[in-house]
Amino acid sequence: MTCIVGITDGRTVTIGGDSAGSDGWHVAVRSDSKVFQVGPYLMGFTTSYRMGQLLRYSLDVGEPDTWDVDRFMVTTFIEAVRECLSTGGYARTENGQEQGGQFLVGIHGRLYVVGEDYQIGHTISGYAAVGSGYLVALGSLHSTSKTPISSRRRAEMALQAATDLTEGVRPPFTVLQSE
Repeated sequence: MTCIVGITDGRTVTIGGDSAGSDGWHVAVRSDSKVFQVGPYLMGFTTSYRMGQLLRYSLDVGEPDTWDVDRFMVTTFIEAVRECLSTGGYARTENGQEQGGQFLVGIHGRLYVVGEDYQIGHTISGYAAVGSGYLVALGSLHSTSKTPISSRRRAEMALQAATDLTEGVRPPFTVLQSE
């Protein structure tokens, strides 16, 4: 029960998220944010608050190689995430495949989607969304992609659309932008 949205213009990354936490039967508004900065990385998570807490407080990964950020993310960054989640007791193995969770990462003007199987996605659209409200949020982000609306406002609009049209997304919203 979540919606995390990300937008990039190639220089600045904006990531926003809602505050819902759910056990499947009950939705609570939580005060611990799903969107945060870890060193130079802007992140927003879904899947599990435990995973998000480990990423926020235990992930130890250095500055990416500026000559090949994609290679760094696929190798060094993901290896650090796998180690962090395994050490923290969160990573699990299912049918012989190690799994983590899903989250967005912004670094050096790039927006990445990390999948549960640790794959790194990088869309050409300049925006992405994850969580239970992602389809509604993607529709909103698409419809505002060629407008002069600021990235921060677009993120807020996408999160509000997900709140209005899905049951597991709740304000308040946290929206952060990279430097």
